[in-house]
Amino acid sequence: MALAIFDLDNTLIAGDSDHLWGEFLVEKALVDADYFKARNDAFYQDYVNGTLDMTAYLDFSLAPLAEHGKDKLNILHEEFMAGYIQPIMLNKARMLLNQHRANDDTLLIITATNRFVTAPIAKALGVDHLLAIELEEKDGRYTGKVSGVPSYR
Repeated sequence: MALAIFDLDNTLIAGDSDHLWGEFLVEKALVDADYFKARNDAFYQDYVNGTLDMTAYLDFSLAPLAEHGKDKLNILHEEFMAGYIQPIMLNKARMLLNQHRANDDTLLIITATNRFVTAPIAKALGVDHLLAIELEEKDGRYTGKVSGVPSYR
């Protein structure tokens, strides 16, 4: 079996889905805009610089997920997909994925972004296998914590 492994952000899409999710939360006024934007941008710059404290970032970025039930989060994610992700999906990426499908390759996305943000993107790209940061759940809600070891580095 041939396995084709892809990164998601700035590879299959022309942007960083995790950072964009933060921008979406700010736009929708679901977080304190000034504080959240400044922290989101600073963490993104740390990521670009290779100095990201992943534990601190996850504590920050996953907290808003614990504030809302899954039904509301799913509705928000649909808006996020339409406004932020669909416009940056790359035709070249779709063509490459289709080439691998034609060869009967198994497609896998590996990302350091959480599954809530990335699973709908992988689905839209037609990629069935996803290795992403898993989220802890209790009583059918996200806790804002990670489950297991984050898929980072």
